[in-house]
Amino acid sequence: MITIHYNIILSITIVLVVLFLCINFMLIITFCMKDFFYTTMRYILFAVTLLSDCLFLLMTDILLILSYFHFTIRMWVCVTLYIVLSVYTFVTPITLTAMSLERFVAICMPLRHSELCSMRSSLHCILIVHGLSSVPCVVFLSIFFASATRNVYTQGKVCSVEMFVFHSWQSHLRSAISLFYFLVMCSIIVFSYIRIMKVAKAASGENKKSTWKGLRTVILHAVQLLLCLIQLWCPFIEAAVLQINLMLFINIRYFNYITFILLPRCLSPLIYGLRDDFFFNALKYYALCGFYKKPLEIFD
Repeated sequence: MITIHYNIILSITIVLVVLFLCINFMLIITFCMKDFFYTTMRYILFAVTLLSDCLFLLMTDILLILSYFHFTIRMWVCVTLYIVLSVYTFVTPITLTAMSLERFVAICMPLRHSELCSMRSSLHCILIVHGLSSVPCVVFLSIFFASATRNVYTQGKVCSVEMFVFHSWQSHLRSAISLFYFLVMCSIIVFSYIRIMKVAKAASGENKKSTWKGLRTVILHAVQLLLCLIQLWCPFIEAAVLQINLMLFINIRYFNYITFILLPRCLSPLIYGLRDDFFFNALKYYALCGFYKKPLEIFD
């Protein structure tokens, strides 16, 4: 009965991941087809989240399957996978925070938007996002390399984050770093929301409509970001549950994966792929093989 239960969960997870990867792939193609998108900061950051989510979903799904079948791999391979996953765990929430700041600049500082949100600034922002995302990984792996013996790297084990924890305080340090990132990003989101709200109340006519649309986008970013940030707390919760009951730990890990890893990474296509008029029109144009002409009128 338990085997059937996990077979169903694994099957649903694989189907969802494949579906989301196909949707993201279509959105990435749309992004690459128009220079309007890859010269505009908010769409560049959107593409970063799509690529980050695709890589993260693909690798986590592969590890989920390997874990389900108890397939062992060498420690050095697991370390390599952990580096990529650790970095891209933070890339999406930090990029979402940057996107909220871009909306803040566009609405509250419109005269400086072209200067602060240029293509060059976008590239600098991407580098900063990946730099900040690498800090927790560098800290955690530095402790691991200092603690691990040489024969650990030649052992074959089922790859999981628990393999890198030798001391209980490592988990506490990891949780503390995640909490710090959580508080900083939440503060930025709240700051952007409050400032945009003030502008929205003072605006009128078309400006008011545009401002409220930006405000709704920030709210959606906040919801998505909250789910992503809850994911940062999952290892702490799972470690505590593991000490109580193994089956409960497995159930919670599956629940956390679907709710706080799959779900938040499905919202990016909805926020910019469907809500954004420009991107949605371009998406329909390429999905319908050019029969939908409206994007040509908008971008050309």
